[in-house]
Amino acid sequence: MAALLVLDMRPSLFHPSPLKCHQDPVSRHKLKTLPFQNPNHSNLSKSSTHFSISKPFLSLVDEPVDSFKYASILESCKNINLGKQVHAHIFKTGFSGNEFLETKLLQMYGKCGNIGNSTLLFDKMSQRNVYSWSGIITAYTDHGYYEEAIALFQDLQFEEIQLEFFVFPVVLKACSGLSELGLGKQLHGLVIKNQIFSNIYVGNSLIDMYGKCGSLGDAKKLLLKMPERDCVSWNSVITGYVANGLVFEALEVLENMGSLGNLYPNIVSWSAVIGGFAQNGYDNDALELLYRMQEEGLKPNAQTLVSVLPASARLQILNLGKEIHGYTIRHGFILNPFVVNGLVDVYRRCCDMRSAEKIFSKFSVRNRVSFNTMIVGYFANGEISKAKKLFGQMEVAGIKKDIISWNSMISGYVDNGCLNDALELFADLQLEEGIQADSFTLGSALTACADLPALRQGQEIHSYAIRRGLHANPFVGGALVEMYCKCKDIAAAKLVFDEVNERDVTTWNALISGCSRLSRKEKVDELILKMKTEGLEPNIYTWNGILAGYMENGENELVLQTCCEIQNSNLKLDKYTLGIVLPVCTRLGTIEQGKQIHGYSIKWGHDTDVHIGASLVDLYAKCGYIRIAELAFNRISKHNMVSRNALLAGYALHGQGEEGIVFFRKMLAEGIKPDSVTFLSALASCVHAGSVDLGCKYFDLMRDYHIKPTEKHYTCMVGLLGRAGRLSEAYSIVKKMKAEPDSVTWGSLLGGCLIHRNVGLGEISAHKLIELEPNNSGNYIMLANLYASAGKWDDLARIRKIMKDRKMHKSPGCSWIEDKDQKHVFLANDRSHKRAEEIYSTLETLSIQMKKGYMT
Repeated sequence: MAALLVLDMRPSLFHPSPLKCHQDPVSRHKLKTLPFQNPNHSNLSKSSTHFSISKPFLSLVDEPVDSFKYASILESCKNINLGKQVHAHIFKTGFSGNEFLETKLLQMYGKCGNIGNSTLLFDKMSQRNVYSWSGIITAYTDHGYYEEAIALFQDLQFEEIQLEFFVFPVVLKACSGLSELGLGKQLHGLVIKNQIFSNIYVGNSLIDMYGKCGSLGDAKKLLLKMPERDCVSWNSVITGYVANGLVFEALEVLENMGSLGNLYPNIVSWSAVIGGFAQNGYDNDALELLYRMQEEGLKPNAQTLVSVLPASARLQILNLGKEIHGYTIRHGFILNPFVVNGLVDVYRRCCDMRSAEKIFSKFSVRNRVSFNTMIVGYFANGEISKAKKLFGQMEVAGIKKDIISWNSMISGYVDNGCLNDALELFADLQLEEGIQADSFTLGSALTACADLPALRQGQEIHSYAIRRGLHANPFVGGALVEMYCKCKDIAAAKLVFDEVNERDVTTWNALISGCSRLSRKEKVDELILKMKTEGLEPNIYTWNGILAGYMENGENELVLQTCCEIQNSNLKLDKYTLGIVLPVCTRLGTIEQGKQIHGYSIKWGHDTDVHIGASLVDLYAKCGYIRIAELAFNRISKHNMVSRNALLAGYALHGQGEEGIVFFRKMLAEGIKPDSVTFLSALASCVHAGSVDLGCKYFDLMRDYHIKPTEKHYTCMVGLLGRAGRLSEAYSIVKKMKAEPDSVTWGSLLGGCLIHRNVGLGEISAHKLIELEPNNSGNYIMLANLYASAGKWDDLARIRKIMKDRKMHKSPGCSWIEDKDQKHVFLANDRSHKRAEEIYSTLETLSIQMKKGYMT
């Protein structure tokens, strides 16, 4: 985000580049009529300088002023209004036309951002020396007008002025800004020609130019040839490697500093390398280098902290963030806006929004970066209302929302499932003056349309993208493909896909994933083949999209088959792959394959991830291994509500009510806020433990957490009260239910009546069940058992006759076993298995042997 702030402040983004006034007299004359303004003028304050502007500047001068005093004042002047007063005073006292002072004025206007006045002064100068030329070139370079600066340098070479060493670093900086390596090499030749290569200042600028232009070999070669080197020389090479992503090479240069002289890495060297590792995703390495730097006796400065804070944030190391926070306070860096924003980012990524809010409100410079960071943090932690409120406060605080602000809000709404809010905000953005949606905005809005699904709104956004010329953008094109696929318009998705320029793997993944959702395996295989012919190899994200599509369509066996294909292709399964495959193993009850996936997750350290860990807990609990489920739960590094609910539901599923109650009490004692699923498992635990009063207490406790009971909660209470013989209370709950009770609720009540032989209420329950499920033989059997337990043989005979007349039979039992990665399913009296004869022959042999053993 900090980088974006720097880009925002570049004058060239707010003001048109000045005309190339130096190329010919005509263009120079035109430039004099252009009004150049200070891009930062609105941010200047009276307190930003040592001079007072409450009274005329003339009154501050009590004695005659010579050119040197004027020069001293101009060098320290950073306020354009004061600078103009000094200029007027110089003119009034007859110093106008002084070549020395005019050069100082030119430089002052350049520092204050008024390039127009610098240019006018330069054009009017009757005599120009190397200092005035250097001043105007520096003014253009410092404000990003690199082409104009280089053109001015070309004009300088036609003047009868001897080039000095201090001109070259400025022009080399312009070459770097344009990435003009060829021109930089020409300047290198000019440096050698003018015999100033031995100047360390010029040599360092050449190294910097080669590094920023990507010619790192030349930079390193030049370093070794320099007759004299300082830390800046080495740091320029290090910075060049870092800028080109070659961070390990930068580290090697840092480590070689001492071996090639008496110079050793300073804080700038270390900060550059640490920042490079962090920027390129080597977060752990960046932190390790921070510790190494401290072992060398160097203390981090603000730049070091700004470099390392993003690494700490991405790794979500809250303790380290707090240590850095304390360090910034002790060493006075807490007023540095970039450090403060980095700390806010650490706290928000570590879900400590309370600390983020404190820093934001107390220390943060109120700008777009700090506001945007907080908005993203609120959304990441589910605090949608706070994000919305802060977004509304931006204009009140005098901060204009930029496209990043809007994108943070729209994508935040999408990530939190507020899809209609996202699309409404996208519509509001269209009415905002001066801001246009970019590819990221369209991507988020299209994701909302895809997830709703909202085909018509997606088509409208598609039209908008075409008008803006963004429909062929790979990012937008991929989002369009996904939207059409989720809206089941595969033909439109294919048309969009064909229009995308430079299709990348992500774009292919969108179409392939869409086809897998529509159960088109043949089409998926065809697309993968075409993808390879275009020179792109499917990555793990490709396969994850395919697996997710198959899973959504219930093609569980195909998921496991495809997973085996992925492993055979030598691709490494990531945690998202495991997160798809483990629930499929749970659905199929394939515990052996689940164990293999578990072993793989342990090998690569994914079992401690809360999402994978929760899936493992659910797998083992539902497959009958509650103790292993507990072990998997204990391996999770940071629990969430899903992982806790998985284990609590496992206790209820296995009838371990006491363990479930203990676990639930522990959750409440730790201050964890239970949700609807938590209470359902807690009530089920009470049912198995027979804890009626405790169950009633938990049911009433739901109101304290603002949770409305669902049909399942009522069913649990009916079962709890029914088993305890409090059938009238159970029936009262059934009658109070707002929704019509389903068969499970009536079945729970009938089960209680069967236990306690309450025929009257049992008949009511049974008749309701038969109305809801007239063809379910189990309902008739339960009623028949109720009559039998109460000795009502006539009613029992009547129910049996009804079942016989309707030719109803009890549903056959089902069982299955796993053998050699295959699952075999068996029903009672079923002979459909391909090895049925062998199975029944073995079964008959076993029966005979068991009978013989029983007889003896």
